[in-house]
Amino acid sequence: MSTKEQKIANFDPSQPGLADASIYGLPFDAAESEIIIVPVPWEVTVSYGAGASLGPDAIMDASFQVDLLHQEFPDLWKLGIYMDEAPGEWTTNSERYKKLAQPIIEALEAGSDIQENPALATDLARINDACETLNNTLQQRVSEWLAKEKKVILLGGDHSTPLGYYRALAAQYADFGILHFDAHMDLRVAYEGFTYSHASIMYNAIQIPQISKLVQVGIRDFCDQEVSVVKSSDKVHVFTDADLKAKQFEGKTWRQQVDEMIELLPENVVVSFDIDALNRWYCPNTGTPVPGGLSYEQATYMLSVLAHSNKRIIGIDLVEVAPGENDEWDGNVGARLLFHLCGVFAKNNGLNTGKPITF
Repeated sequence: MSTKEQKIANFDPSQPGLADASIYGLPFDAAESEIIIVPVPWEVTVSYGAGASLGPDAIMDASFQVDLLHQEFPDLWKLGIYMDEAPGEWTTNSERYKKLAQPIIEALEAGSDIQENPALATDLARINDACETLNNTLQQRVSEWLAKEKKVILLGGDHSTPLGYYRALAAQYADFGILHFDAHMDLRVAYEGFTYSHASIMYNAIQIPQISKLVQVGIRDFCDQEVSVVKSSDKVHVFTDADLKAKQFEGKTWRQQVDEMIELLPENVVVSFDIDALNRWYCPNTGTPVPGGLSYEQATYMLSVLAHSNKRIIGIDLVEVAPGENDEWDGNVGARLLFHLCGVFAKNNGLNTGKPITF
């Protein structure tokens, strides 16, 4: 019996998770785990509510209260899920450059031209350089895990964080699409002057040649510039929350809509899930909330349909979870959504997640 098999035999998933263990209280180390969670505690260019950089820790803390017997993926925990440790400088630099960014954002909101202020223009260049350094470091880190044949999930941080992750995947896959759950298009070009803004992640992503499709789900906030990007690109397909709901009200089932959206994707798919795609009651402290949104069940159902489709999931990111000051609700929802995402990833890639439980 291997060490991992011994740990499975000795571990009781019905008891609270081990406090000194990795995410979900699981007893496995990185080598024994099929899925590696890479946390990126970063929110330098945040332009409204803050807290996304605290998301990975909030999800980690809440994960110990998640029951491991998932109805759809009851044996998921046996595969092993391990939380990587983020380099200390990521948190330090996030706090440092976030402080530099705030005067720039305030000046822009006051109608100033940053290029006419040498000090702010210098700080803007420094911030863009710091974000590029993060992207490069993250790309290398993810590539190392992929080389070990691990299934890697990125856990933000704000939505700027997955770019280095996408670059690492692009080095391995000649063609893939992104299934993007979000309230926002994130197609702004260098929003507020920040090349790697959280509001620019999908614009930056579709500049990667290997990314051939972007299917956006639940969108309910966008600007003229973003609409122009959509209309000028054959890569992007947008399904707004209003349009999806209207079709449901008129009799089209959610399954029919899900099938149509998934069909647009190429064979290889990355799931990018911004928590604000959900109705705000699931994520009251997320940074840029918008009325409306998907229910938790709508989102997880679509993800499960994707898991059983003819598409191949090659990556997943979950971003913009921000904890509240007095409760763990956002972290709780994030931890449970992340667990479902792990199950979807594993099932789609042929790993044994067990037989679904029926009643």
